[in-house]
Amino acid sequence: MHHAAEAPPSSLAAPAASPRLLDALRQQIRYLHYSLRTEDAYVHWVRAFVRFHRLRHPADLGHAEVEAFLSWLAEDRQVAPATHQQALSALLFLYQKVLRQDLPWMGEIGRPKGERRLPVVLSVAEVTAVLAHLDAHALHSGMPHGVVGRLLYGTGMRLLEGLRLRVKDIDFDRRAIVVREGKGTKDRVVMLPAALEAPLRAQLAQAHEVWAADRAADVQGVHVPHALARKYPRAALSWAWHWVFPQGKLSMDPRGPGERRHHFLEGNFQRAFKRSLDAAHIHKPASPHTLRHSFATHLLQAGYDIRTVQELLGHADVSTTMIYTHVLRLGGGAVRSPLDSMTPGAGPAPGAFAGPHGAAAAAADAAPIAPRRFDLPDMPASRPPRAREPEPCYALPCLAPMAQPATAFRPTPN
Repeated sequence: MHHAAEAPPSSLAAPAASPRLLDALRQQIRYLHYSLRTEDAYVHWVRAFVRFHRLRHPADLGHAEVEAFLSWLAEDRQVAPATHQQALSALLFLYQKVLRQDLPWMGEIGRPKGERRLPVVLSVAEVTAVLAHLDAHALHSGMPHGVVGRLLYGTGMRLLEGLRLRVKDIDFDRRAIVVREGKGTKDRVVMLPAALEAPLRAQLAQAHEVWAADRAADVQGVHVPHALARKYPRAALSWAWHWVFPQGKLSMDPRGPGERRHHFLEGNFQRAFKRSLDAAHIHKPASPHTLRHSFATHLLQAGYDIRTVQELLGHADVSTTMIYTHVLRLGGGAVRSPLDSMTPGAGPAPGAFAGPHGAAAAAADAAPIAPRRFDLPDMPASRPPRAREPEPCYALPCLAPMAQPATAFRPTPN
């Protein structure tokens, strides 16, 4: 005989309501210690995916709906392959980590082929002009744009790495700067340029005034990573943890209650950099990250080995740093054009097509440099053209013991 199921006793509490989809997504991202920018990007793409399918829950959608959304991004919106890949990663994270669905069709989704483009690089004269205009803009705005620009070019930091710099990470005695939690949550040490010591000390004096005013006003303090706020309760209020480039106004903490002192916003510097490019009449698609590319290229031009440049940039693989060896060869840096061999002395005069800073660029190129460990071969005007393309600089004897990675660029076959 079958008995009806007994009702649960009233003393048992009702199960807790499951969190909303985006809240569950944020919880899982923070559980895995992803960055705040990754969290914002994943939330954006999941929200766009839900709205694209008219607010249907992703648990009720499948392979066809995911492919339709990605096809719409690629065909109608014409997003870049990197943006396409980011949207796909967000959806895979949603289904695998949040909805706990490991479905066979996830491995069948087409992935966009990545693009590898040569970085934009400024000449020494162009960098000098941009920094001069950043200084002029800083005089009117009161913001340390010139110091930030010199920091990025002088050390090769990324923009956010420089803006997140804290007082404790500058060592004037050792002339070193510690970059904390760079890309890939890796720390590294870069040089402190001698020309940057005095501007940085002046900037620290201004930051100390902001810190003292915050302590007098009993401001909550700056953000400290992970659980250090509990382990060291006074760290957020200390001078050592204060930002080198503090923002003028307080802002809400995106992952905590109350207002805090945030670091200098990257958007402000990006706009100032764009205005400086226009004022210097530089017509290149440059950005603040271009200063990092210029730092690496100019080091290689000065004869520093590629392993040193790799460590300063914080690249995990030397193949990423190899891209700058191809920048050195742009414009036939190691190949003489057959047009120049038709008529002796028909080549352009030095600096003739260097733009508004041609004279300064020619003088910078003609200045003597330190002895080089390796260099691109020089091609004087009297030398006959070669029948073969010269070997790239990363295949010279100085790097012979180093095995070339599988992803490295190969010279063009004959």
